[in-house]
Amino acid sequence: MFDIKWIRENADAFDRALAKRGYEASAAKLIALDDSRRSHITKLQEAQERRNSASKEIGKAKGSGDDARAQELIDEVAQIKAFIQSGEEEERRLNADLEAAMAVIPNLPHDDVPTGEDESGNVLLRTHGDKPVFTFNEMPKEHFELGETSGDMDFATAAKLSGSRFVVLKGQIARLERALGQFMIDLHTQQNGYTEVSPPLLVNDTALYGTGQLPKFEEDLFKTTTDHFLIPTAEVPLTNLVAGEIVSEAALPLRVTALTYCFRSEAGSAGRDTRGMLRQHQFQKCELVSVTKPEDSLAELDRMLGCAEMVLQLLGLHYRVMTLCTGDMGFGARKTYDIEVWLPGQDAYREISSCSVCGDFQARRMNARYRPSDSKQPVYVHTLNGSGIAVGRALIAVLENYQDGDGSVTVPEALRPYMGGLEKIGA
Repeated sequence: MFDIKWIRENADAFDRALAKRGYEASAAKLIALDDSRRSHITKLQEAQERRNSASKEIGKAKGSGDDARAQELIDEVAQIKAFIQSGEEEERRLNADLEAAMAVIPNLPHDDVPTGEDESGNVLLRTHGDKPVFTFNEMPKEHFELGETSGDMDFATAAKLSGSRFVVLKGQIARLERALGQFMIDLHTQQNGYTEVSPPLLVNDTALYGTGQLPKFEEDLFKTTTDHFLIPTAEVPLTNLVAGEIVSEAALPLRVTALTYCFRSEAGSAGRDTRGMLRQHQFQKCELVSVTKPEDSLAELDRMLGCAEMVLQLLGLHYRVMTLCTGDMGFGARKTYDIEVWLPGQDAYREISSCSVCGDFQARRMNARYRPSDSKQPVYVHTLNGSGIAVGRALIAVLENYQDGDGSVTVPEALRPYMGGLEKIGA
């Protein structure tokens, strides 16, 4: 998470960075916990040194025939041994206290991240393309109106099967969703240099701790009776591929991608986006993860953003890119760009991709390192993650932006090879 030595040397800078994120000053508390830990370790080391010297003195006392002194030393060594045994348990507790205190503190933002309390503080970086112009007179429909009219988007049956925030897709819309996912994974593997991975959808708590979902965000996760968790994003298994490893410098940058289902409880979102597919418990996403050397991570963030943008550009969708402010970034991010696609049915921009650089924040939690060619000591890698992109939201965007007055939807040219050449659906 953080280097306690760095915090000691930069306590004011640490607290100022946390303040930008709206988080309380924590340096003094962490240093105090570390002081207790270090003081106890010193006592243990002194006890071990005394045990060793006393053990030698026992032999000398016996050799000189001083049995009383020898017994006195034997009793002292026994007491020291008992202290060390209990002290080692106390050391583990003190280490755990410091780690637990650090585990809930968010990552520090880069200096160039705009300061703000919430999404109102985000800054427009650029826009791409134009909003669609419709030839029909009616207001553009929202995706769920188009889907329910065609009968291929069924929320009622999904509610019967699973409850709210689920959907059953059928027919041509189900095929369109599949086409979008295949198009994305092909693009990133064939043109953008990512290696496809098919990871587990169930992970353990160690993996979720490594990427920062645990312990702070457990309520957002679905947990099984076997103590596994359904992945909230493929970022978790993909990033943890390097957990506990010392990666060769030649292997960096490591770029991997996966098209998976994701599962989120949507804790705290009651009443938000209850209609349609915008906020679901289960959804598909094409995830991008990069592992780099520290000096390359910011350039990799720009590259990853470009890969995600390429999806929308090839689909012919209008979007904007926002630099997130300190109050709107994710827990583990140092800098984040959001891509917001235009949805004419909502007359609004909505997030469809988020690309973040985490620095060594996740690497420290996972103990993921590499050994530079000019150094004997391994160094923590930097990790990045991004959506390349969310399939469900891309489906929404295609339906709303390519709708026609008769309720049909034109299939974007990039998807037609995946749709058997279909140019329209719902006609």
